[in-house]
Amino acid sequence: MPTLKQCETQALKLQHKERAILAEHLIASLDAFSESENENLWLAESEKRYKMFKKGKITARPAKNVLRDAYSAIK
Repeated sequence: MPTLKQCETQALKLQHKERAILAEHLIASLDAFSESENENLWLAESEKRYKMFKKGKITARPAKNVLRDAYSAIK
């Protein structure tokens, strides 16, 4: 079985649209969790990121810019 790094290296060689499809499939594979488990995981992640932001360890970007860059990357 290939290592995570080998998989990542191969995945990054894909075209943008193929990587987007792969990402979609990987995210969908996480749906094995119940809705409440997913909610708790997202809540924990958002709280962790908010704390990091408040401590100045990460920065914020306007959603408009994030979405613009994401759409550009998959075109």
